[in-house]
Formats: sequence, structure tokens, C-alpha cells
Amino acid sequence: MGELSVTKEIIIGALSTVQEPDLKKDLVTLNMIKDVELGVGEVRFTVVLTTPACPLKEKIRKDCEDAIHNLVHPDLKVVINMTAEVTTLQQQDPLIPGVKNVIAIASGKGGVGKSTVTANLAMALKKAGAKVGILDADISGPSIPVMFGAEDMQPLVQEVNGKNRIQPINQYGIKLISMGFLAPSDSPVPWRGPMMTQALRQFFGDTNWEELDYLLIDLPPGTSDIHLTLVQLIKVTGAVIVTTPQKVALSDATKGLQFFKQAGINVPILGLVENMAYFTPAELPQNKYYLFGQDGGKALAAKYNVPFLGEVPLVQAIREAGDSGKPIAADNSPSAEAFTSIAASLAQQIAITNAQ
Repeated sequence: MGELSVTKEIIIGALSTVQEPDLKKDLVTLNMIKDVELGVGEVRFTVVLTTPACPLKEKIRKDCEDAIHNLVHPDLKVVINMTAEVTTLQQQDPLIPGVKNVIAIASGKGGVGKSTVTANLAMALKKAGAKVGILDADISGPSIPVMFGAEDMQPLVQEVNGKNRIQPINQYGIKLISMGFLAPSDSPVPWRGPMMTQALRQFFGDTNWEELDYLLIDLPPGTSDIHLTLVQLIKVTGAVIVTTPQKVALSDATKGLQFFKQAGINVPILGLVENMAYFTPAELPQNKYYLFGQDGGKALAAKYNVPFLGEVPLVQAIREAGDSGKPIAADNSPSAEAFTSIAASLAQQIAITNAQ
């Protein structure tokens, strides 16, 4: 390297030319560069991403390497430690002081696979390295215990800081709370609206969630008391709308979307997921059959100028995984790739929303 003298200031100056692709600011301004260390012929530093599920991780890494080689010295060895610290807008909410982001997963109607999407997004985010929880807010029709193979589990109650707190079920590294853990699986919950909303308040306030990057709320269909209680009770980072491609589902999804956008609620729409977008038989994995129509979700997202997070195919393996109690996003099969991609896009939109 000759007589070249490299200082931390020179390295930071070079890295200040690297832009975070989503947030449109440089890494130094965003305070994403940490622990710059110089060695003989090398430089080491840490890049703190806004989410462990960042889909642009390798691009950011390469941009940093290129900046050092082009602006400092082409032979300087660059060692980058990529880590993540999930961003948040929460200001230590007394109900959920350790939760960084609350994500509402909603649909205008039942039967579109909202709980399946919730379970698999949680699993995909967990696999990426995030701390994740699910609150099953569908009091009368809870599905999360079945999808996580936890129907027979019951949460414990322990004293935390002088107060009795519900300890959520921890399954596959994801914290879960649901009415399905508290009531017999074959018994209905014939409660009126006020009783359901009180249960939701207790799920937030009496559960020991501890530290979470993302708490996903699996909402019941429609726009009911539960939805209103949620947005009044907690600062919601944003909402994800789940739909299927056919016209009747899109009509109801529009109502769900408009609920969060209306004055007095103003919850950002993080994106739209189209479930059962097409059928792919196991023996013909390259084939796509659009049984319920094509691109309805994309068109709806474009109409209301909200992000389209991705498509989930209608695949037998996804249903089987849910029935067996382990969401398919837990494995590395082709069927899991859709949820991995959607989870990365969701984490990306959360970081953008928090930055704005």
C-alpha cells in the first residue's frame, strides 16, 4: 500500500457516499456505521441494518467494499460485520414496553388465509434473526394454537415486578398468546363485543412479552370492535392486508384497507399480500393455474398506492404444514420461499415507515 496513510476519518468519509437504498440517506448520517478499526492493510467495521430480514444486505455490503476500494485504496482488505437493530416508533408504551413494532394483519373477510399468512410471516422473520410474537386477536375463532401445534399448551402465570403476568407460549422461538390457550378447543366463546375487547386489553397489558422486534396481531375478519380497540389501545406501526385474487375478496379487502386509512385512525398500510394467487401442483412445480383470477391483489395495491408485498401460491404443502402444527416457512422448501420474500419486503416497509 506504499506510503498511504489511512485514518478512521478517511474510512468514514468514503462510507458517507454509500446510500441506504430504501431510506435514501447515507449510512453515516443514518448512524449505521459502528466500530471502525484499522489494521495492517485492512479495515474492519460494523454495518447496523434496520432489520435482520433486510433483502438488500448483500448490496449494502458490496457498496461499502466498493466505496473503500474506489475512494481509499484498491488493495485494502475490507472486513464487514453485518448486524441489525430493528427500528421503532414506540415510546416505551406502558402496556408493551419492550415491543418495538406492532403489525396488524387484517382482511375484509374470512377464508382468505390470514392466519396462515400471519404464522408464516412470523416464522420467516424469526428465521431471519428477529424477535417475534403473535397475538391472536380472533377471540371467537382462534387459529394460531393449531398452526403452531400448541392446542394442548396452557400459559403459566408468574409474578413480574410485583404483578401477575401471563407468560406467552414459546413455540419454535415465537411467543404466542391466544384465547385458544385459555378455553377448551371444542368450546365456543359466546362473548359480546365489550368482553372481547377486554380480553384484547388483557392480552396486551397482562402478558409478559419482554423484548420483541415485531408483534404480529392476527385480527378477526371484518372491521369490528377488536379493530377499533387495537388502534385506540396501542400505537400500531402499520397494517398488512391479506386478500385472494377474486372480486368478492378484493371488495372486502378494500374495506379493510380503507378502515386503517380513515381519519382518526391513520394507520399506515405496510402492504398487501395476495394469498392463493395461483395453484401449483407438486408434480408440476413450474406450472401456475390462476383458479381465482390473476393479479387482483396487485391491481388493488396499485389503485390505492400501497406496496404489494408478494404472492402466496395455493400449494398443498402449505396447508399440510399448518395442519401438522409447524408453519412451512420453518423449512427451506420452495413453498417457504414466498413467505421469506414477503417477510423481507414487510421488514423493509416497516423500516421505511419508521424513518418517515
